[in-house]
Amino acid sequence: MDLFDLNNFEETAKPLAERMRANNLNEFIGQKHLVAEGSLLRRAIASDRLGSCIFYGPPGCGKTTLAHIIAMTTNGEFIKLNAVNSGVADVKKAVDQARETLRMYGRRTYLMLDECHRFSKTQSDSLLPAIEKGTIIFIGSTTENPYAAMTPAIVSRCRVFEFKRLSEEEIAQALKDALKNRLKGLGRLNAEADEDAIKHIARVAGGDLRMAYNALELAVTTTQKDADGVIRVRLADAEQSIQQKALSFGEDAYYDYLSAFCKSLRGSDANAALYYANRIIEGGGDPMLIARRLVVHSAEDVGLADPRALQMTAAAMYALEKIGYPEAMIPLSEAIIYVCEAEKSNSVVTALNAAKEDVKNARDDEGVPAYLRDNSYGSKEDKAASRAYKYPHDYGGYVEQQYLPDSVKDHVYYVPKQNGYEAEILSRRERRKKK
Repeated sequence: MDLFDLNNFEETAKPLAERMRANNLNEFIGQKHLVAEGSLLRRAIASDRLGSCIFYGPPGCGKTTLAHIIAMTTNGEFIKLNAVNSGVADVKKAVDQARETLRMYGRRTYLMLDECHRFSKTQSDSLLPAIEKGTIIFIGSTTENPYAAMTPAIVSRCRVFEFKRLSEEEIAQALKDALKNRLKGLGRLNAEADEDAIKHIARVAGGDLRMAYNALELAVTTTQKDADGVIRVRLADAEQSIQQKALSFGEDAYYDYLSAFCKSLRGSDANAALYYANRIIEGGGDPMLIARRLVVHSAEDVGLADPRALQMTAAAMYALEKIGYPEAMIPLSEAIIYVCEAEKSNSVVTALNAAKEDVKNARDDEGVPAYLRDNSYGSKEDKAASRAYKYPHDYGGYVEQQYLPDSVKDHVYYVPKQNGYEAEILSRRERRKKK
């Protein structure tokens, strides 16, 4: 075996997800809101003006891939660390290497830090001087909300880009391309996949392209060739490769069951909601879909009539993520029953829509009332005006004053109902008025 064969073997031994990784923005899949032609991020990459940033989003949506593309597009050095197994010494070594590369070759270094939310304050502080001086361009990658999970000192020095789950259509097309690609994909294996097999993998992957690639590769490499010498991946192969059976009903019925589940939650019928939830899951639906709908409806249909509903459903979704199916069906069922039996109010959604409508129609030149502005900057007049602000705690916790801009100062968005906890909110408002 010569050197070429060794290199080729090393390449083909890589997982399909790694081999199919995009090398430029034209090959990049998804995230059109970030990398579309003319977008801020694309312009920054093209002009080599990208500063330190944090990529935040679910797994398998392209965060690491885009970081690699940035490094290659800008002709920079690329160092990758993982916050789980890297310490201060690793950071120092990377920074020293970046400083030397910049001094000797004039090339910037991109430091890609996976799971960056796992960095401690001490580890994060070791990065700050290098980020501030431009010795490195920091690209953090995380599945957690950086504003909540990371040290403010790092976040304040980075631009945060939120990544979205890939759509089923985007994943399905990526799988079809992988089957045809002879250089990096599965094209040399003479493999085909039925449309329903592709759709099943794309749906169950839940927006995670890496998971979809892994499932397709497993299905292809474990399926025997037929008499024609072709590997044909059927729906049954796809079900086994991603360990979830396909829907036992049609797409129309699937959405009908989902609609019935949501309306049963809103209608306070726990029996019906439990039935439809289990009908969807036993029929091949994703339990996480039920969990996500529960969280939304706990705010949309229960809202402030019982704020504990949101806590209950969020906890059930967390349990599903950490424990998995089928054990997590117990807390999930508890949350379903709780949402159904809770007092109902849609006042939160009504308030949201009314506020959004006013924001759409707001004048660009209308700012914040002078006494509500940040008084740490501005002219003497601005700072003098800020002194008109009434600090509520100086008045026992509440004082009447205008907070909305003049054009909408009398608009009311949130109107509590008499249901559940909202009756207490109404009572509090009455007590404030008496003050």
